[in-house]
Amino acid sequence: MKKLVKLVKVNNLEYNVNRDPAVYRRCANENFRIQALVDGSGQVKCKLTDTTGKVINEQSVNAPGTYTHEVSYPTPGVRVVTLNVEGNGDKYALDIRLDVMEHAWEG
Repeated sequence: MKKLVKLVKVNNLEYNVNRDPAVYRRCANENFRIQALVDGSGQVKCKLTDTTGKVINEQSVNAPGTYTHEVSYPTPGVRVVTLNVEGNGDKYALDIRLDVMEHAWEG
């Protein structure tokens, strides 16, 4: 049986919860690019939500294909978004940590 989501990327790098979050950091008002490579066939529903359950983005993707969404935040801090993918009778969910810096490192 094939997995519904083959790969999740943040800022064009494979997302790994054990990787140092500094790898994915962005400054305020810079976009985070979230991508999910979906497998299978037919329509797959992809949804990105915040911790309160508010939908940030929702779209349908023809599988096999790629869901892509860019999101930015105006203030520094840590955000957690959840990527939900449903299709072919299967469900997938992943919490993604997004670190926003006030400004770029100097030096």
